[in-house]
Amino acid sequence: MPKLTEVIHPLVQHKLSLVRDKTTSQSTFRQLVGEIGMLLAYEVTRDLRLTYRRIETPVTSMEAPILDGKEVVLVSILRAGNGMLDGILKIIPSAKVGHIGLVRDPNTLQPKEYYFKVPASMEDRDVLLLDPMVGTGNSAIAAVNRLLVTRPRSIKLICLLAAPEGVKAFHGQHPNIPIYCAKLDERLSEKGYIVPGLGDAGDRLFGTE
Repeated sequence: MPKLTEVIHPLVQHKLSLVRDKTTSQSTFRQLVGEIGMLLAYEVTRDLRLTYRRIETPVTSMEAPILDGKEVVLVSILRAGNGMLDGILKIIPSAKVGHIGLVRDPNTLQPKEYYFKVPASMEDRDVLLLDPMVGTGNSAIAAVNRLLVTRPRSIKLICLLAAPEGVKAFHGQHPNIPIYCAKLDERLSEKGYIVPGLGDAGDRLFGTE
């Protein structure tokens, strides 16, 4: 599939298996989702632009590489995206943070927006959009539609799991936006859940099953 990267690092796959296990406790699930988010961020940020600045080390001066341009913006699709947020902030602590609140209608599977808050100046920023599950793809599509109005330099979608149906739908609307995931799963169930999946990520993160 175009613009889809599965991060097959052994640590990512091991932690994902623990996340899938229905016997994993809520606290461990939450910790693992953050850790996977952090590991995925290493791959996702591989092509961030660098510039050089002269610094003084204890030994000498040098031209040192630093990130070029404005801070990265992490945008969490509420509420499950927050599970990945803390882990990624550990390695990009200077990142700005935005939130998009979407709730899925259980009958139509279409998202309804109830909240949108991002930094005031989004131009020339790289956005990492966080959503643990890309099932139907509808929430991710709606989130990107809203973000594009703010004119960011780039958008990348980061998730734990994706379904083929969701990836196809997403890239049907946004063919140039890459998806990074820990695993592309088999399919969607009739109720719109990813199979084999891990259940409802938000419920398992926050104990609302």
